[in-house]
Parts: sequence; C-alpha cells; structure tokens
Amino acid sequence: MSLVDKIKQAIPRQGGAVDADRLADRVDGLRRFVQATEDHVPDAQLVTARTVIDRAGERLALSRAHTVVALAGATGSGKSSLFNALCRFQLSRVGVRRPTTGVAHACVWGPQGAGPLLDWLGVPPNRRFTRESALDGNDEAGLRGLVLLDLPDFDSIEARHRLEVDRLLRLVDLVVWVLDPQKYADRVVHQQYLTQFQRHRDVTVVVLNQADRLNRTDSERLVADLRRLLEADGLGGVPAFPTSAKGQPGLDLLRATLERTVERRQAALQRLAGDVSGAVGDLEPLVAAEVRGEKIQPAAVHRLADSLAVAAGVPIVVTATERTYRHRATGVLGWPVARWARKLRPDPLRRLHLDQPAGGTPAASSLPESTAAQKAAVALASREVAEQAGAGLPEPWPAAVTAASRARLDDVPDALDVAVASADLGMDRKPFWWRLVGGLQWLAAAAALAGLLWLGVRAVFAFLGLPGVDTPQVGRLPLPTTLLAGGLLFGLLLSIVVRPIVGLAARRARARAERRLRAAIAEVADVHIVAPMRGVLRSYDDARDALRTAAR
Repeated sequence: MSLVDKIKQAIPRQGGAVDADRLADRVDGLRRFVQATEDHVPDAQLVTARTVIDRAGERLALSRAHTVVALAGATGSGKSSLFNALCRFQLSRVGVRRPTTGVAHACVWGPQGAGPLLDWLGVPPNRRFTRESALDGNDEAGLRGLVLLDLPDFDSIEARHRLEVDRLLRLVDLVVWVLDPQKYADRVVHQQYLTQFQRHRDVTVVVLNQADRLNRTDSERLVADLRRLLEADGLGGVPAFPTSAKGQPGLDLLRATLERTVERRQAALQRLAGDVSGAVGDLEPLVAAEVRGEKIQPAAVHRLADSLAVAAGVPIVVTATERTYRHRATGVLGWPVARWARKLRPDPLRRLHLDQPAGGTPAASSLPESTAAQKAAVALASREVAEQAGAGLPEPWPAAVTAASRARLDDVPDALDVAVASADLGMDRKPFWWRLVGGLQWLAAAAALAGLLWLGVRAVFAFLGLPGVDTPQVGRLPLPTTLLAGGLLFGLLLSIVVRPIVGLAARRARARAERRLRAAIAEVADVHIVAPMRGVLRSYDDARDALRTAAR
C-alpha cells in the first residue's frame, strides 16, 4: 500500500452520499414552504430560505464536474503560501504582516467548462489560472475537477475584503480553514466563522499550518487543543491535522483530502444539503405546533353568524315577513269588500323594499344601519373565532389569523345588505288553499249580494205597488233573506276558521324566512371572515408538509 493510500485510509470519511434528486426535492420543499408562508411571515424570517433556494438552483445548474474548495484564514496564517504549494506555482502574492489578497485567486485543475462557475463565484478573469499541462497532467490527475480558491483574509483591515470572504464562504463547496500556531484559538475565527459551520461539518476541514516551525510534541499538543476547541464549536470530528507549505509534515494529508473530495463529487451536494438543513432548522419554530382537528370552532362561527344577523336586521325582516304573510293572506281570504281597502296599504316587506321576486335583481333595502353596539358585537365575535383558530400556533400565525379575519370586514355591511335583499323569503307564491278559501269567500259574497239584490227588488216592487213574485222559502225564511244572511254568516265563520290557520302559516313563513336569511348571512360570514382564516390555516398545513419534505 502506497503512502498516499495509507494517508487516505487515515482520513475520516465526511458524511454519507447525497442523492441529487432527493436534494432537489428538499430544495423544492423549501421553496413550497416560502410560497405558503410569504403572505403571513415577515420577510426577514424568510431571507435565508430564499437565499438557499436561489443558491441551490444556481449551483446545481452549473458544472457538477468541478468541486470548489476555498482556503480561508487570517492574516499571516500562510494561506497563500499553502495555495501556491498546492498549485506548485507562485500564483498568489504572499505577505507576512499585512493582508495582500484583496480578491480571490482561483486555480482550476481540468476539465474545461469552469468559466460559468467562476463567473458565478465572481472571480475576476485575471485571477483565474489553469493548473494542468501536457508535461505534468498525470501527476495532477488526482485533483482533476478541483477549483481551489485563495480567499482574502477574514481579519483584514479592509472592510471590502471581509465582505468578499463572507460572500464566497456562502458559495463554495468545501472550506479549508487555515490556522497558524499563534492564532489558532483566536475568538474571531471560532465565534464569527467556525461556529456558523455546524451544519456543514461534512464540508469543513481545519489545518494547523506552519507546523514545520514546531517540534512533533508541540504539534501534537496544539492539534489536540485545536480539536478541543472545534468540539466546543460544534465541529467535533471534522478533519483537523497539521500542514506546512515547506518542510514536514508537508501537504500530503491535505492533498489526499482534496483528492478524495474531488473523486467523490459530493462536496457541492453536501454543502447544499447543509444549507437546506440550516434553513430548515431556522424555520422549524415557525411551524412547530401540529394542528389537530378543526381549528375553526362551529359554535364560535354560529355566534358570529348570530351577531351578523342582528347587525343585518334579520329580526326586523322576519317580523316583517310574518306580518306580510298575514297582510297578504287577509287580502286573499278576507271579505272581498274589505280586501280592496287593505290593498291600498303596502305590506311591511314592500315598505322595506324587500318584495322583489326570487331571482330578481336585489335593490337597496330600507333597513336601518347597524348600531355601534351591533358592530362591536360583530367585531367581538370575529375576534373570538380568530383567537380560537390561532390558539396554540407559533408566532406569527395567530396574528396572521386575526389579520385575515379583519381583511374583508369593510366589505361585510354591503355584503349583508345584498344577502338580505336577494334572499328568497318564499313570499312570491300564493298557496293553493288560499285560492280555495278565497273562492269560497267570493261564493259567499255572491250569495249575500244576490240575496241583497233580491230583497231590494222586492222592496222596490212593494214601494211601487206592483204585484210581487212568489218568493221561495227556506224553512221559515224567504230565500233572499237566507242568501243574504247565509252568505254573510258563512263568510264570517270562514274568516274565523282560517284565522288560526293563517297565524300558523305566518309563523311557518317567518321560520322559513329566518332559515334562509341565516343561511345567506352564514355564507357572508364564511366568505368574508371565516374563509380568509381558513386560508391561513391551510397555508400553515402546507408549510408544515413542505418543511417535512425539506427536512428529509
């Protein structure tokens, strides 16, 4: 077994293989989460997720044959010397005291086609180098596909250098942190950088550079202490070993690490998987609660509908419906002579402009406007439904549910007026029994009128001294008298008999009108108040399902 094989065997494996299709599904789950929550969750809480989605889509669309590795370190860590040693050319300027790397340098080991990737990374064309040549191509075959970046110093006095480092650290596939024996425990690198890579353990390597300046005992002691610090940073188990650009221990272990990373072609996928996991971890508190059963309680919705019904004037309308039924029934069933006088007075529904036939165009009603107390009752009932629906949900969902319940409140008054005005109260048809009883009343009136006329003729004949015609008798009464008295008495008795029937039918008409009006009011409540809340809860469920997909 060669020395390089032994070194490779000694390097701990960095995570399992990441399936590209599964990763794409996870990114799509994250995208669906953002879509489900963007109208309800503050944008600031979705920035990371959107960034990951965009970055994943862009990186997966670029070269999968290249692995981007960045050397990151502080001033004087020997990062650029390490970069040059790996490239075996002097490509990046080396400085001891002052930062000399202002922009990233890139060295590419075959194959062709890294241009779009380097454009995406923002590496200037004059800072791009190709490593392989016809003379040593086989010697560098193990790194074929590597894009090695020498980043600016993260502790540079130049703010733009630090910004460039932060930008590139979010884009590269694998980061090699180059620390030196004097500043390996610096709080800046550990608190501001290394701790941020806890979810990117699979694409993190830490080297203690310039180890050629240490004896073996000191080197082992410092590496052990470095691993202890990494454990505290949440990076326990990441590869950490000594390196040097010249002398012992050299670059063999680092080079072998890079060769295996390039060979596996997994760093880009692992980096993106870590990005998705990080975004999922940040978003999980937003959908931590599991929604069980129906969050919108029917009892609360019923109370809301009751409040809306009162505000819409339903009690006034149903009372007017009952009175209108009595009014119209009396106009058909009453004594024909009295009907004409009754028809001169409009019925209660007509006075409220609620007498249009079913299917007609609703007109504005004359119902009184809602009082302040009625409006307050509607607002209170709406808030009750929203509070019950949002109970137990993590922030900001309860506030989103409440906001949804109020989103269309301004449209409710007009919607209620239209609902009441267009409701079919069942008053545009006359029952069959009305026509039957009305016919009997007309028959009784005709009999009475005939008797009256007959008696009138007899009285005229008697007044003029003309001989009369024999009048038939009904018992002891003459037929004309019988017709007059019988017609009047029958009409009176018929009115007395049908009066309780009319009262019962009027109450049934009232109940029917109330059912239909409440159904129309309930639809207004559902469309304008409940449905928006249900939409928020549906978005919450969709977000939970999407995040479960993103977390797989």
